[in-house]
Amino acid sequence: MQWYYAYILTYFTGMFAIGFYYFLKVKNSDDYLIAGWNMGFWKIVGTHISTNCGAAVFIGWIGMGFTVGMSGYFKFAAPALMTSMLLIILFSAPLRRQRLYTLADLFSERFGARVGLVPSVFSAFIYSVPTTALQIVGMSTIFHIVFGMDVKVGVVLSFALILGFTVLGGLVATIVTDALQSVIVVIGIVILAIVVVNFGGGFSSIIANTPADYISPTGAGGLTDVLTFALTVAPFYLVWQSTWQRIFASKDERVAVRAGVTAFTSLLVLTLLPFGIGVVARQFVPLDMDPNLIFSYVTVELLHPAVGGIVIVGLLSALMTGADSFILQGASNISQDIYSRMINPVADNAQKMRVARLSVVLIALAALGVAWVVTDIISLYQWALRLTATTLVIPFLAIMFWRRVTGQAVMAGMTLACATTLVWPLFDTGVDQVLSASWSPWWSLWVEASSPGTVWRRTWPLSTGTTCPRPRRVAERPFTSTPPPHRRLSGSSCNDPGIRGAQHHHDESFPAASHACRGTRWPYLGHG
Repeated sequence: MQWYYAYILTYFTGMFAIGFYYFLKVKNSDDYLIAGWNMGFWKIVGTHISTNCGAAVFIGWIGMGFTVGMSGYFKFAAPALMTSMLLIILFSAPLRRQRLYTLADLFSERFGARVGLVPSVFSAFIYSVPTTALQIVGMSTIFHIVFGMDVKVGVVLSFALILGFTVLGGLVATIVTDALQSVIVVIGIVILAIVVVNFGGGFSSIIANTPADYISPTGAGGLTDVLTFALTVAPFYLVWQSTWQRIFASKDERVAVRAGVTAFTSLLVLTLLPFGIGVVARQFVPLDMDPNLIFSYVTVELLHPAVGGIVIVGLLSALMTGADSFILQGASNISQDIYSRMINPVADNAQKMRVARLSVVLIALAALGVAWVVTDIISLYQWALRLTATTLVIPFLAIMFWRRVTGQAVMAGMTLACATTLVWPLFDTGVDQVLSASWSPWWSLWVEASSPGTVWRRTWPLSTGTTCPRPRRVAERPFTSTPPPHRRLSGSSCNDPGIRGAQHHHDESFPAASHACRGTRWPYLGHG
């Protein structure tokens, strides 16, 4: 037991020392919320790995490997990671170029704050809160298993530790500690995999004694089951704001792409291990055990505390990095999308910093409430994931690729998709609501964007260089609101008088940053 105490005390002491250092160093909201758009390659690689290795990897995926076998990797992990890599490859450069804060910024910059409010609410409350609660419950479970602590006491302690670190240093401290914690996470999961394989009698013995369905990539349900599950999981990761924040935090487009591809390629290999651990555990773990307890059982029962302590700290690292990332995700939505954009566009830095930290407290308290009263957080999390994916993915793709799409069309598409997701299970069609609701926005987007009332306005694509083309005409309805004053033009200055006039006109159907640019065929992608 002394080993566990020593490791955990050392870990949290180091975490809070780093947090306090950045509490003294971070003086503006840009550094606090988006790490000053200035993180280097290895920090971004580390934070991607740590953020994607939360409670799901150590607890959920080991349990999934135990119950369904290696097909769980192809149902969940591979689709999620490959979709994230697709986001990195296709969209990192144009998104990072704009120096945004949140997913909702993308919607607000083109169509105004009213349209951006929907993705902001989804990101801050529907997704961030239950996901943070899941990390709190996971950490309290570790305290219960290792120290015999009452679960409710563990929930409060976990909340205090997570909130204390997050409120101190913001995203810059989170990314720095993520880079360090990614090493602990990798070491922990590799140690556990080696020990489990050795205890199971080696690869040849494990393969001989494991039913084929648990080793097969398609499992007992076959290829159709794997593809159906994968298609319900993958879309969400195009709009997962934790990945977006890492893209924005990168110091330039090159770092955003290279670090993202490196991290997710590594994760595709690393995440095979938890599923494999779950499969091998069937050799010596009672088959009626709760799958969520497999990790704890294997760690405590099989490993000497000197080694098991490292694995436990690896799990705590994964839970901490997930929790603080999700809290900051929601806090960014509240402080940036709602407060700075809608409530007080002329807020000074002191006001922004105060609201940012208060937003962290608000999200953490909401997560504590969910962790305290909700008994089935996993189901709540799954619903949050489904609602977010169906409501935001198609509108996001429309914004990125379709010049004719309008703010009204995007709003109608999000509303229809959300409603379809909620009511679809009532019809008992046997078709997953994600598959049905994901296509529903296309109809409203097309009808609204093609309606006779559409007004053609003079707008420009996003900045892709320093030259200034002739303005293009893009379908958009009139918008009267004024861009927030904190938006600064990106790129070099432009001598085109029409562009200069557009800067003063404040046409919010595209970001202010778009007024000094090179023409592109699509609004946000640099396609010719």
